[in-house]
Amino acid sequence: MHSFKLAAAALVLAAPLAPLAGDDHAENKSDPALFTGADLFNLTVATDPQISPDGRKIAYVRRANDIMTDSAVTSIWLIDIASGFETPLVTGTGTHFSPRWSPDGARLAYVSTESGGGPELHVRWMDSGASANITALPESPGGISWSADGSQIAFSARVPGEAATLGSAPAKPEGAEWKSPPSITERVTYRIDGGGYLKPGFTQIFVVSAKGGAPRQLTSGDRHHGGALEWSPDGKTILISGNRDDDWELSGVDSEIYAIDPASGEISALTDRDGPDYAPQVSPDGQQIAYLGFDDRSMAYQQSELYLMNRDGSGKRRIAAGFDRSFDSLEWTESGLYAGFEDEGVYRVARVSSSGKVDPLNARIADPGYSRPYVGGQWSVADRGELAFTSGSATRPTDVSVLAGRDARRLTALNETWLSGKTLGRTIELDVTAEDGTKIPSWITLPPNYEPGTRVPLVLEIHGGPYAAYGAHFSTDYQLYGSAGYATLFTNPGGSTGYGHAFADRIEGNYPISNHDELMAAVDAAIAAGYADPDNLFVTGGSGGGILTAWIVGQTDRFAAAASNKPVINWTSMALMSDGYAFFGKYWMKGQPWERPDDYWRRSPLAAAANIKTPTLVLVAAEDYRTPRSEAEQLYGALQVLGVDTALLVTPGGSHGDLTMSPSQLATKTDSVIKWFDKYRSGDSNE
Repeated sequence: MHSFKLAAAALVLAAPLAPLAGDDHAENKSDPALFTGADLFNLTVATDPQISPDGRKIAYVRRANDIMTDSAVTSIWLIDIASGFETPLVTGTGTHFSPRWSPDGARLAYVSTESGGGPELHVRWMDSGASANITALPESPGGISWSADGSQIAFSARVPGEAATLGSAPAKPEGAEWKSPPSITERVTYRIDGGGYLKPGFTQIFVVSAKGGAPRQLTSGDRHHGGALEWSPDGKTILISGNRDDDWELSGVDSEIYAIDPASGEISALTDRDGPDYAPQVSPDGQQIAYLGFDDRSMAYQQSELYLMNRDGSGKRRIAAGFDRSFDSLEWTESGLYAGFEDEGVYRVARVSSSGKVDPLNARIADPGYSRPYVGGQWSVADRGELAFTSGSATRPTDVSVLAGRDARRLTALNETWLSGKTLGRTIELDVTAEDGTKIPSWITLPPNYEPGTRVPLVLEIHGGPYAAYGAHFSTDYQLYGSAGYATLFTNPGGSTGYGHAFADRIEGNYPISNHDELMAAVDAAIAAGYADPDNLFVTGGSGGGILTAWIVGQTDRFAAAASNKPVINWTSMALMSDGYAFFGKYWMKGQPWERPDDYWRRSPLAAAANIKTPTLVLVAAEDYRTPRSEAEQLYGALQVLGVDTALLVTPGGSHGDLTMSPSQLATKTDSVIKWFDKYRSGDSNE
């Protein structure tokens, strides 16, 4: 599953984006052709491309970084596919996102704060350009889905609940000003990364007239109802996914697909196995339902499989059983059933027949995230099969492209003008083989103006997850490392997704131990190929990559310096402090800390802390609840006690994901890693 991908005095680092005094490498940073931290404010990326049912237009979300507010701003734009002409639809003050076409393509629903309050559901009439606020909600609606006749819109939203109580304060005198009372929770999940400490309440399903008016709540109670909402063509059913069992909070990955009768509110389960069932899509004739899921075997990684069932839940059968990839998204239109999946460092979409034949489309899809080169992407399909998707390359962040026929065509060039004036590092594949003969997919991004035959300082940058993957995609971190004279080595070691179940299972029950030798083989290959200076090796990574960084410096002294970002250092504390504590012990560690204490310690980087000699910077966001701040602080404390050169960098307001940081914070974080490495970088070995 991909559900969880993972005050002591601190050294004062040099100011962000400025060279250290006496830095021999600082002269490179004055070259205006090199990529700098300030360039993060120039980035604009395309996200959420939604193609109209007739395949003629695409509405998408632009995300840009505002240097005056130090934040991302979003707007919704419209592309005419035939001409490529773009028109701004929803811009200006506020946040605008989630464009969704009506079935006839005459209207566009979207979420916006343009009315001056919180995020609300709006509808735009495309012919006239008029728009109306359809709902007034206390919190943002999600899962927007039109009924087939275009008369109603279903959505999910949190309904506030009553807070738990226990004790009470004495009577307050008139006019007194008292502090806020203590809070109490009885929920298993009481905080979540990116959402903080949760307010009382549950996500429920609503329907509202597409012309506006008061919404009607369809679900209720102390359960969450949500996921992707899907109407049946006759408008008599809305499909959702969730868990309505009594033990739902501790049931791991289990979920079912439910059918809601919007007239009566009656809910019936269509699936009932032990394992997740989700992402329902109804066939155009309304007779079948495609969905994703698997039989839960309590493994750390389990591939999602593709199923069909009849509308009433009968006749369940798996299709494409011989296709060794994990499907993660579906769409069913008049042109067929389409499924998205990771595949060897890229994201793809395939048309899947009812017999299970998988026909990948000629589209290289890219993820709108830009700090590191993760595999992913966003896409939608028109009734006749035209595919809109986010595209990119190793030197460009995401644009919007369309596939109509055999060849894809890029429709936007959001960063071409300014990036064409930059000299960017080139990314090439590197041949790496593990000791057992397994190929370890690897790439290296060379510094700009790299001279063939020369050796340069090398940063081994390790992806998180660990069940995720990198590919030859755009990365601001790597370009910043390159501008400072570093090559960046990145790999997909065992556990990475998109290479089949067996490859992901290479770390089952032993993560992070078995990845060490694979990563060292990649470093050895970079040295053997003549790119890396063996006297100037550095290592960093975030989340799973932070874990592996902390593990590596406890096993070897070959790296001049390290930067461990949002690591796990002690699996016992992680398993009970993370927002996924109901998941990690059961699935990743095969039991709770009191049941398997020796194995928890065996796999904890803290167990080898006494071996660490490598100067190590420790980084974490203040509100990271996935790999909690306390993990990073344990590593920092251990290094201080051991007398190892260290510093602790904490980013205020951020959570686990890189893009929860502001652009200036992200630039500062990366520049701090560079300054840390510069501090321990030796002279040029080519001289």
